[in-house]
Amino acid sequence: MASLTSGVFLNRLKSLYPRRVPSVAARTKGMEVLSNPWYIPVAVSFGGSNRPEAVPHVFRHVLDELTNVHDQESTPHDVAHSEKLLLARKLRDSIFKAGLITGYSRAINGLVSLHESMPEELRDEQPLRDLKTPVEEYVRRGKELYSYMYGETAAPVQNLLDAIYPDMGWFSNTIGYGLTYGYTEVTSPLETSLAIVAGLIALDTPRQVNWHMGNARRLGATLEEVKAVRQIAVEVAEKSGVHWRDGVPEIID
Repeated sequence: MASLTSGVFLNRLKSLYPRRVPSVAARTKGMEVLSNPWYIPVAVSFGGSNRPEAVPHVFRHVLDELTNVHDQESTPHDVAHSEKLLLARKLRDSIFKAGLITGYSRAINGLVSLHESMPEELRDEQPLRDLKTPVEEYVRRGKELYSYMYGETAAPVQNLLDAIYPDMGWFSNTIGYGLTYGYTEVTSPLETSLAIVAGLIALDTPRQVNWHMGNARRLGATLEEVKAVRQIAVEVAEKSGVHWRDGVPEIID
Protein backbone atom coordinates (compact mmCIF):
# COMPACT_ATOMS: atom_id res chain seq x y z
CA MET A 1 0.00 0.00 0.00
CA ALA A 2 2.87 2.37 0.76
CA SER A 3 4.05 2.23 -2.85
CA LEU A 4 0.51 2.49 -4.20
CA THR A 5 -0.28 5.74 -2.40
CA SER A 6 3.12 7.12 -1.44
CA GLY A 7 3.40 10.84 -0.86
CA VAL A 8 5.75 11.06 -3.83
CA PHE A 9 3.19 9.44 -6.14
CA LEU A 10 0.27 11.54 -4.88
CA ASN A 11 2.29 14.74 -5.18
CA ARG A 12 3.18 13.79 -8.74
CA LEU A 13 -0.48 13.31 -9.58
CA LYS A 14 -1.28 16.68 -8.05
CA SER A 15 1.47 18.33 -10.08
CA LEU A 16 -0.08 17.05 -13.32
CA TYR A 17 -3.17 19.22 -12.89
CA PRO A 18 -2.58 22.80 -14.12
CA ARG A 19 -2.78 25.53 -11.50
CA ARG A 20 -5.49 28.11 -12.12
CA VAL A 21 -5.55 31.67 -10.88
CA PRO A 22 -7.66 31.46 -7.68
CA SER A 23 -11.25 32.51 -8.33
CA VAL A 24 -13.28 34.88 -6.21
CA ALA A 25 -14.98 31.79 -4.74
CA ALA A 26 -11.61 30.66 -3.32
CA ARG A 27 -11.79 33.22 -0.53
CA THR A 28 -9.24 31.50 1.70
CA LYS A 29 -6.00 29.57 1.28
CA GLY A 30 -7.91 26.48 2.33
CA MET A 31 -10.41 26.93 -0.48
CA GLU A 32 -7.49 27.31 -2.89
CA VAL A 33 -6.38 23.82 -1.82
CA LEU A 34 -9.85 22.40 -2.45
CA SER A 35 -10.34 24.25 -5.75
CA ASN A 36 -7.61 22.14 -7.38
CA PRO A 37 -9.72 19.02 -8.07
CA TRP A 38 -6.83 16.61 -8.71
CA TYR A 39 -7.82 14.45 -5.73
CA ILE A 40 -11.27 13.70 -7.17
CA PRO A 41 -10.13 11.67 -10.21
CA VAL A 42 -7.44 10.03 -8.06
CA ALA A 43 -9.92 8.75 -5.46
CA VAL A 44 -12.44 7.71 -8.13
CA SER A 45 -9.72 5.95 -10.13
CA PHE A 46 -8.57 3.94 -7.13
CA GLY A 47 -12.14 2.97 -6.28
CA GLY A 48 -13.01 2.18 -9.88
CA SER A 49 -9.83 0.11 -10.23
CA ASN A 50 -10.98 -2.01 -7.27
CA ARG A 51 -8.41 -0.65 -4.85
CA PRO A 52 -10.75 0.91 -2.27
CA GLU A 53 -8.11 0.63 0.45
CA ALA A 54 -6.20 3.45 -1.30
CA VAL A 55 -9.07 5.97 -1.09
CA PRO A 56 -8.50 6.97 2.58
CA HIS A 57 -4.85 7.73 1.81
CA VAL A 58 -5.93 10.26 -0.82
CA PHE A 59 -8.26 11.88 1.70
CA ARG A 60 -5.58 11.99 4.39
CA HIS A 61 -3.03 13.47 1.97
CA VAL A 62 -5.29 16.41 1.10
CA LEU A 63 -6.51 16.75 4.69
CA ASP A 64 -2.91 17.08 5.90
CA GLU A 65 -2.26 19.78 3.31
CA LEU A 66 -5.42 21.57 4.35
CA THR A 67 -4.53 21.34 8.05
CA ASN A 68 -1.06 22.75 7.39
CA VAL A 69 -2.58 25.71 5.54
CA HIS A 70 -5.03 26.30 8.39
CA ASP A 71 -2.16 26.29 10.90
CA GLN A 72 -0.04 28.66 8.81
CA GLU A 73 -2.94 31.06 8.23
CA SER A 74 -4.33 30.83 11.79
CA THR A 75 -7.68 29.98 10.22
CA PRO A 76 -10.63 30.31 12.63
CA HIS A 77 -11.86 26.93 13.89
CA ASP A 78 -15.31 27.18 12.29
CA VAL A 79 -13.86 28.04 8.89
CA ALA A 80 -11.27 25.27 9.13
CA HIS A 81 -13.95 22.74 10.09
CA SER A 82 -16.24 23.77 7.22
CA GLU A 83 -13.40 23.36 4.71
CA LYS A 84 -12.43 19.95 6.06
CA LEU A 85 -16.08 18.88 5.93
CA LEU A 86 -16.31 20.12 2.34
CA LEU A 87 -13.28 17.99 1.41
CA ALA A 88 -14.86 14.91 2.99
CA ARG A 89 -18.15 15.58 1.21
CA LYS A 90 -16.49 16.18 -2.16
CA LEU A 91 -14.80 12.79 -1.97
CA ARG A 92 -17.93 10.99 -0.76
CA ASP A 93 -20.11 12.61 -3.41
CA SER A 94 -17.60 11.99 -6.21
CA ILE A 95 -17.33 8.29 -5.37
CA PHE A 96 -21.13 8.06 -5.08
CA LYS A 97 -21.66 9.78 -8.43
CA ALA A 98 -18.99 7.67 -10.12
CA GLY A 99 -20.79 4.57 -8.83
CA LEU A 100 -23.14 4.84 -11.80
CA ILE A 101 -20.03 4.27 -13.92
CA THR A 102 -17.84 1.96 -11.85
CA GLY A 103 -20.65 -0.12 -10.33
CA TYR A 104 -22.25 0.21 -6.93
CA SER A 105 -20.22 -2.57 -5.35
CA ARG A 106 -17.00 -0.64 -6.00
CA ALA A 107 -18.59 2.63 -4.92
CA ILE A 108 -19.77 1.04 -1.68
CA ASN A 109 -16.34 -0.46 -1.02
CA GLY A 110 -14.65 2.86 -1.63
CA LEU A 111 -17.07 4.66 0.67
CA VAL A 112 -16.67 2.00 3.37
CA SER A 113 -12.89 2.41 3.32
CA LEU A 114 -13.24 6.19 3.44
CA HIS A 115 -15.80 6.02 6.25
CA GLU A 116 -13.63 3.78 8.40
CA SER A 117 -10.85 6.36 8.35
CA MET A 118 -13.11 9.41 8.59
CA PRO A 119 -12.98 11.52 11.77
CA GLU A 120 -16.36 11.42 13.50
CA GLU A 121 -16.88 15.16 13.12
CA LEU A 122 -16.51 14.93 9.32
CA ARG A 123 -19.15 12.22 8.83
CA ASP A 124 -22.66 12.97 7.56
CA GLU A 125 -25.70 11.55 9.32
CA GLN A 126 -28.40 12.81 6.94
CA PRO A 127 -28.68 12.75 3.12
CA LEU A 128 -27.51 15.91 1.41
CA ARG A 129 -30.07 15.61 -1.36
CA ASP A 130 -33.64 16.80 -0.80
CA LEU A 131 -35.70 13.64 -0.31
CA LYS A 132 -38.97 15.49 -0.88
CA THR A 133 -38.21 16.58 -4.44
CA PRO A 134 -40.83 15.12 -6.81
CA VAL A 135 -39.65 12.91 -9.65
CA GLU A 136 -41.01 15.41 -12.18
CA GLU A 137 -38.45 17.91 -10.94
CA TYR A 138 -35.66 15.40 -11.44
CA VAL A 139 -36.90 14.85 -15.00
CA ARG A 140 -36.61 18.60 -15.61
CA ARG A 141 -33.21 18.92 -13.96
CA GLY A 142 -31.93 15.88 -15.82
CA LYS A 143 -32.85 17.29 -19.22
CA GLU A 144 -31.30 20.63 -18.31
CA LEU A 145 -28.01 19.17 -17.09
CA TYR A 146 -27.87 16.66 -19.94
CA SER A 147 -28.16 19.44 -22.51
CA TYR A 148 -25.63 21.55 -20.61
CA MET A 149 -23.04 18.76 -20.47
CA TYR A 150 -23.53 17.19 -23.89
CA GLY A 151 -24.24 20.30 -25.92
CA GLU A 152 -24.94 19.52 -29.57
CA THR A 153 -24.43 15.79 -28.90
CA ALA A 154 -27.22 15.61 -26.29
CA ALA A 155 -30.02 14.59 -28.65
CA PRO A 156 -28.07 11.83 -30.48
CA VAL A 157 -26.87 10.29 -27.21
CA GLN A 158 -30.32 10.46 -25.59
CA ASN A 159 -31.89 8.99 -28.72
CA LEU A 160 -29.39 6.13 -28.59
CA LEU A 161 -30.22 5.34 -24.96
CA ASP A 162 -33.96 5.54 -25.64
CA ALA A 163 -33.60 3.24 -28.65
CA ILE A 164 -31.53 0.51 -27.00
CA TYR A 165 -33.88 0.36 -23.98
CA PRO A 166 -36.36 3.12 -23.10
CA ASP A 167 -35.95 2.41 -19.40
CA MET A 168 -32.21 3.11 -19.78
CA GLY A 169 -32.99 6.44 -21.44
CA TRP A 170 -35.38 7.42 -18.63
CA PHE A 171 -33.06 6.23 -15.87
CA SER A 172 -30.05 8.01 -17.34
CA ASN A 173 -31.89 11.31 -17.67
CA THR A 174 -33.92 11.25 -14.46
CA ILE A 175 -31.92 9.25 -11.92
CA GLY A 176 -28.47 9.62 -13.43
CA TYR A 177 -28.47 13.30 -14.37
CA GLY A 178 -31.47 14.66 -12.48
CA LEU A 179 -30.96 13.05 -9.07
CA THR A 180 -27.35 11.86 -8.94
CA TYR A 181 -25.21 14.16 -11.07
CA GLY A 182 -27.64 17.06 -10.77
CA TYR A 183 -26.81 17.67 -7.12
CA THR A 184 -24.04 20.26 -7.46
CA GLU A 185 -23.90 21.94 -4.05
CA VAL A 186 -20.84 19.87 -3.10
CA THR A 187 -19.29 18.78 -6.39
CA SER A 188 -19.69 21.17 -9.31
CA PRO A 189 -20.79 20.02 -12.78
CA LEU A 190 -17.14 20.19 -13.87
CA GLU A 191 -15.90 18.18 -10.88
CA THR A 192 -18.66 15.67 -11.56
CA SER A 193 -17.54 15.38 -15.17
CA LEU A 194 -13.92 14.78 -14.13
CA ALA A 195 -15.05 12.04 -11.74
CA ILE A 196 -17.02 10.40 -14.56
CA VAL A 197 -14.01 10.49 -16.90
CA ALA A 198 -11.81 8.87 -14.24
CA GLY A 199 -14.35 6.13 -13.61
CA LEU A 200 -14.76 5.40 -17.31
CA ILE A 201 -11.01 5.09 -17.83
CA ALA A 202 -10.74 2.61 -14.95
CA LEU A 203 -13.54 0.55 -16.54
CA ASP A 204 -12.04 0.61 -20.08
CA THR A 205 -15.05 2.07 -21.90
CA PRO A 206 -13.50 4.25 -24.64
CA ARG A 207 -16.76 5.34 -26.29
CA GLN A 208 -17.95 6.97 -23.07
CA VAL A 209 -14.44 8.29 -22.26
CA ASN A 210 -14.63 10.26 -25.51
CA TRP A 211 -18.13 11.51 -24.69
CA HIS A 212 -17.22 12.77 -21.25
CA MET A 213 -13.83 14.27 -22.07
CA GLY A 214 -15.78 16.36 -24.57
CA ASN A 215 -18.35 17.16 -21.89
CA ALA A 216 -15.62 18.37 -19.54
CA ARG A 217 -14.46 20.80 -22.22
CA ARG A 218 -18.01 22.09 -22.65
CA LEU A 219 -18.23 22.61 -18.88
CA GLY A 220 -15.19 24.89 -18.89
CA ALA A 221 -12.16 22.62 -18.50
CA THR A 222 -9.18 23.64 -20.58
CA LEU A 223 -7.58 21.20 -22.98
CA GLU A 224 -4.61 20.93 -20.59
CA GLU A 225 -6.91 20.14 -17.65
CA VAL A 226 -8.69 17.34 -19.48
CA LYS A 227 -5.35 15.91 -20.61
CA ALA A 228 -4.20 16.06 -16.98
CA VAL A 229 -7.26 14.21 -15.68
CA ARG A 230 -6.83 11.56 -18.36
CA GLN A 231 -3.16 11.13 -17.37
CA ILE A 232 -3.98 11.04 -13.65
CA ALA A 233 -6.62 8.37 -14.18
CA VAL A 234 -4.33 6.30 -16.43
CA GLU A 235 -1.43 6.39 -13.94
CA VAL A 236 -3.64 5.43 -11.00
CA ALA A 237 -5.35 2.64 -12.93
CA GLU A 238 -2.04 1.28 -14.23
CA LYS A 239 -0.59 1.27 -10.73
CA SER A 240 -3.72 -0.56 -9.58
CA GLY A 241 -3.30 -3.31 -12.18
CA VAL A 242 -5.78 -2.19 -14.86
CA HIS A 243 -5.05 -3.13 -18.48
CA TRP A 244 -6.82 -1.67 -21.51
CA ARG A 245 -7.73 -3.75 -24.52
CA ASP A 246 -7.22 -0.95 -27.06
CA GLY A 247 -5.65 1.82 -25.00
CA VAL A 248 -7.24 4.99 -23.65
CA PRO A 249 -8.53 7.61 -26.11
CA GLU A 250 -6.75 10.94 -26.33
CA ILE A 251 -8.69 14.18 -25.97
CA ILE A 252 -9.16 15.89 -29.32
CA ASP A 253 -9.70 19.64 -29.23
